[in-house]
Amino acid sequence: MYRLPDVPRRSALAWARNLLLGTAMVAAIHGAAAVTPAVAEDQTAEGSRPNILLIVSDDTGWGDLGPYLGGDARGMPTPNFDELASEGMLFTNFYGQPSCTPGRAAIQTGRIPNRSGMTTVAFQGQGGGLPAAEWTLGSVLNEAGYKTYFTGKWHLGESDYALPNAQGYDVMKYAFLYHLNAYTYADPKWFPAMSDEVRDMFAKVTKGALSGNAGEAVTQDFMVNGEYVNTPEQGMVGIPFLDEYVESAAIEFLEDAAKDPNTPFFINVNFMKNHQPNMPHPDFEGKSISKTPYADSVVELDTRIGNLLDKLDELGLAENTLVFFTVDNGAWQDVYPDAGYTPFRGTKGTVREGGSRVPTMVRWPGQIAEGVVSNDIVGGLDLMATFAALAGTDLPTEDRAGEPIIFDSYDMTPVLTGTGESERKAWFYFTENELSPGAARVGPFKYVFNLRGDDGAQTGGLAVDTNLGWKGAESYVATVPQVFNLLDDPQERYDIFMTTFTETTWSLVLADQAIQNLMKTYVQYPPRKLQSDGYAGPITLTDYERYQFVRDALAKGGISLGLPTGN
Repeated sequence: MYRLPDVPRRSALAWARNLLLGTAMVAAIHGAAAVTPAVAEDQTAEGSRPNILLIVSDDTGWGDLGPYLGGDARGMPTPNFDELASEGMLFTNFYGQPSCTPGRAAIQTGRIPNRSGMTTVAFQGQGGGLPAAEWTLGSVLNEAGYKTYFTGKWHLGESDYALPNAQGYDVMKYAFLYHLNAYTYADPKWFPAMSDEVRDMFAKVTKGALSGNAGEAVTQDFMVNGEYVNTPEQGMVGIPFLDEYVESAAIEFLEDAAKDPNTPFFINVNFMKNHQPNMPHPDFEGKSISKTPYADSVVELDTRIGNLLDKLDELGLAENTLVFFTVDNGAWQDVYPDAGYTPFRGTKGTVREGGSRVPTMVRWPGQIAEGVVSNDIVGGLDLMATFAALAGTDLPTEDRAGEPIIFDSYDMTPVLTGTGESERKAWFYFTENELSPGAARVGPFKYVFNLRGDDGAQTGGLAVDTNLGWKGAESYVATVPQVFNLLDDPQERYDIFMTTFTETTWSLVLADQAIQNLMKTYVQYPPRKLQSDGYAGPITLTDYERYQFVRDALAKGGISLGLPTGN
């Protein structure tokens, strides 16, 4: 990590932008010299635990926010993000997951999504969700004596056992169970060609904003549609107004928490922005420089986060509250122009950097030095171990059902306080149906096995991938993966395995060892059943006959696989 020079905050941000400007910005920022920042000597006293405010936005792009060369430069001013970054630490190598549900599952559980079965997005009406046996940030911190509160997008299932108030949160208010466009399905203005039968089905199974305390029945506050309506008294609120309710719920909790300063709190605020369709609140329409729905929505997100930070100041909570902002997954290029920007290759839904690398920043007065940039490889998985350490509690060795459990989480506290580096040396990338990773990063090297979304693009091509995200077929390289040095080539353009002035085959040893170590953990800690439906390719007549043959053969006590004999 390195520190910005001692200049005024706004000047420091301008300095950072000039430093990073150009196509080589990511390579420059990754290669920065390591300098330990000065940290206040009055570290958190024994027994004194910080409050934690975790803010998660949806689909916000790596290049949208001011500290990441976005903001005014991209037509969407973000003064509050600029200020937050100047007051704490900015991450350049922070990873989410390739899509919403696994990204949020990884944040909540500190476990690779395939361990919990939460690998892909579910339609409304499918039920299921985060298994009751999983530990969450809410349940771990709750047992450590924290007040826990959840508001906003959940997206981890519909069943009662999978809701926040059953997953360790004392209170959930205005919890939304789906991605935003799911709320438009039943709306005839959005999809006039939909049949009445299908529309009625979606209207019946789609749940609206939910609230409830732990151990109590959940109530529905209002339904949600894709219109500019704000009539909770009539049971309907439109997409543009949802984040207003999320903000109000968070402020209400902070005001209540301030009345009991002796009890630490953990509040998880999940804004619905910037998932497609981006429909800004009327107060923010046309307020961006670009005057586009996405840019207006980024301005709204920035303002609402600023309001929360102002409330911390007003209540005298700021000094003892760690504020952590991150995003569930990379920018969703498939839905451009209603999408964020990423300088990286690929899109949400792929194992390229664009699918998982997300903007992230953290502030902790007196513990995290101001204006610090961290290049450590860290991610949403690491919030579990980090928050547990701050709460003074150990991670469980058994799940909530009493079975052995493993976490894929590393304590980031040394990184935050400038006392050391992250112990994490590798990051694994997964799409929906993978047990072995579709890609892996070990130090600076990135190994790509699953070429999904590349549309046949040749290695070394100068263009970013065609927007194929989930539309791209799974396509695996033969024998060896593509290999990239992310310090030299953060856009994954040049496969260095055997195409540079000297071959780099030795680098595969690093990936092989890291992936072997991961795969061995599945023996003692097998993954749970997938919690949502997904398409894993066609079921052929040959497959059907083979399955039936195997079943019949096994029933008779044996099996023999026939081999081709030629013509």
